[in-house]
Amino acid sequence: MRLPPEDKIRLLHAQVDERARRISKALGRDMRCGPGCINCCQDDLTVFEIEALRIRQDYPHVLQQSPAPKGRCAFLSTDDCCRIYDARPYVCRTQGLPLRWLDESDEGWVEYRDICPENEGDPPVETLHEDRCFEIGPAEETLRELQMEISDGELTRVELRKLFE
Repeated sequence: MRLPPEDKIRLLHAQVDERARRISKALGRDMRCGPGCINCCQDDLTVFEIEALRIRQDYPHVLQQSPAPKGRCAFLSTDDCCRIYDARPYVCRTQGLPLRWLDESDEGWVEYRDICPENEGDPPVETLHEDRCFEIGPAEETLRELQMEISDGELTRVELRKLFE
C-alpha cells in the first residue's frame, strides 16, 4: 500500500526525531539547549510546501491566531514555546545537534560539520564519531523527493510567517 505524502512527511519527521533522540542521549550533558532555548528560532524561515501542508493540517487553530512579532519565529508563543512542536519542520528538529554533511569539491568529497555554539564542547564537533552527528543529506533528499511528489517536480518553498495569511 502506497502512503499519501502527508503520511510520508510524518514518517520522515518521526525518523528524524528518533535519530536526534539517539544522538542527544549519546551526547548527554553536552547537549545544553532544550526547552526554552530559542536561539535557533529564526524569523523568515522557509520550508518546502509539504511541511507547510502538515502545519496547515495539524494546527489550523494556530494559523487563526496572530504570529509572533517580527524578528522571532512566527510560531513562538509568548512564553517561548513552539506552538506547532509536533509538526515543526525538519530544520527545527535538527537544530542544536552536531550536523555533518558531505559536499563534492574539485578534490573529491569533503566532510563539513557544524554545531550550535551552546552545545560546542569537549571534544570539539570535528572530532566526534560520525554516529554522534546528524547527517543531513539523506533526510534532505527524502524531503526533496516528497516535495516533488506533491508539486510536479517543483521545489516550492513557503515562508513560515506567510502561513498566517
